Amino acid sequence: VQLQASGGGLVQAGGSLRLPCAASGFTFDDYAIGWFRQAPGKEREAVSCFTSVDGSTYYEDSVKGRFTISSTNAKNTVYLQMNSLKPEDTAVYYCAVVAGRIPLVATMLMQIYDYWGQGTLVTVSS
Repeated sequence: VQLQASGGGLVQAGGSLRLPCAASGFTFDDYAIGWFRQAPGKEREAVSCFTSVDGSTYYEDSVKGRFTISSTNAKNTVYLQMNSLKPEDTAVYYCAVVAGRIPLVATMLMQIYDYWGQGTLVTVSS
């Protein structure tokens, strides 16, 4: 499995970006997908996650109502739609995938993911 995240860039506060994560070799029936971010000097954190167990999603509190995780029907691309961006959203964003029936509560844990994309930088100016 290979993941390629893209779509990052420089945007003004209040703007929007959509980050695609293209997956190849992805044939799992059950899986979890996570979008993580790492700001300068901070630890990587889960932003939004999805589990195929029941189709439920997780959003970190600061992005609720602004970010949306979605995927194509073919599961070969996962998106993170980011609206109303704030300077504190500035970070390198990573997508990750793991096979299996993963409960939502576990999808926020970086250590469960087997495959990671290379990261894409999002910079939000004030």
